[in-house]
Amino acid sequence: MKVLFVGLGGIGQRHLRNLRAILGISLEVHAYRVRGLPQALTEQLEIEPDTDLETKYAVRVHHDLDSALEQRPAAVFVCNPSSLHVPAAMAAAEAGCHLFVEKPLSHSLAGVEALIQAVQRQGLVALVGYQLRFHPCLQAVHRQVSQGLIGQPLSAHAQVGEYLPGWHRYEDYRQMYASRADLGGGVILSQIHEMDYLYWMFGLPHRIFTLGGHLSSLEIDVEDVACSVLDCEVNGRKVPVLLHQDYLQRPPARGCTIVGEEGKIVMSLSELKVDRYDSQGRLAQHQSFEGFARNELFLAELRHFLDCIGGHATPLISLRDGAQSLRMALAAKDSLKTGQIVDLG
Repeated sequence: MKVLFVGLGGIGQRHLRNLRAILGISLEVHAYRVRGLPQALTEQLEIEPDTDLETKYAVRVHHDLDSALEQRPAAVFVCNPSSLHVPAAMAAAEAGCHLFVEKPLSHSLAGVEALIQAVQRQGLVALVGYQLRFHPCLQAVHRQVSQGLIGQPLSAHAQVGEYLPGWHRYEDYRQMYASRADLGGGVILSQIHEMDYLYWMFGLPHRIFTLGGHLSSLEIDVEDVACSVLDCEVNGRKVPVLLHQDYLQRPPARGCTIVGEEGKIVMSLSELKVDRYDSQGRLAQHQSFEGFARNELFLAELRHFLDCIGGHATPLISLRDGAQSLRMALAAKDSLKTGQIVDLG
C-alpha cells in the first residue's frame, strides 16, 4: 500500500510507526515535508539517538505537494498544523486519495463544506483522527448511556488538563502549533477530543458560553484555560454540560461524570476506570482497564481506517462529525472572545 504523509511531527510519526507495524514491508511511504526535521521519535516522544527518520522508515521525501500526489498514493495522512489541514486535504481529495485528517479538522470552517462535498463526489473514505472514540473507557460510558443504565441524562461535567511544556520534549513548547494562534492553537482546539466525545454522547449543543483566556505565565499567544457550558438536549430534555480545559495541570487530569435520573457514571481516563452508581448511590458496576496501552487507541483507529478503505466498515468519525466538533470549538472561542452566549442553531 502506498501512502503519503503531510507532516511528520509527533503524531505523524506515531501513525507511521503503527502503519509499518500493521502492514510491514508492503507499506510504501512518501512524505511532503516543510521543516524536514531529521530526528526519529519514540512512542514517548523522545528523540532516538543517532537515528534518521527518513532512513529508518524508508521515507521518500517530496518538497512540494503536487509532486507528492503525482505518486498516486492510496491514502493521505494530513498531520500538519491545524490551519493547514483543509488545503492539503482538498488537494489530496481532488487527486482521488482517501483521507485520514488529524484533529481538529481545521482552525476555521472556511473550505470545510467544499472538502466534504469533494470527498462525497469522489466516493472517498475520510476519517478524522479522534482516537478517544476507540478508548475502552469511553466506549463503556457511551454504551451505558445509550442503554439507559442511568436513566435520562440530567447533567455532565468533563475535564482535561495537562502541562503544555511537557507535551513534546523534543521541541520548544513556544514553537508548537498548540501554542500559536497562527497555526490554529489554543487549548480549545488542541484539546478538542472532549468536544468530540461530548458531541458523540449528547449531540450538537444549542448554545455555548465560555470563560477563560491566557491566564498563566506560559509564553504563548493563545488561551490556556477554558471553561464552557454546553446547552445540550437528549430525548427532548435539557442537559447542561460543563467542560474544563487547561494547559496547566500537573499531574494531568482527564475524565467525566454523567448524572442521570437513575444513577451516575464516573469515568477517569487518567486512572483507566469507569464506575456506575445506581439510584441509591451504591456502586453498581466497576470497570478497570488498568494496563491498557495508549498506543492501542491509535492502532485500533488505523485498523478501522484500513477496514473502511477495504469496504468492510463505515468511518466512525466522518468529516461531517469532525465539522460538528469544530463548530463547537469555534463557538467556544467566539464566546471567550466576545463574552456572549453563542447560538449554534
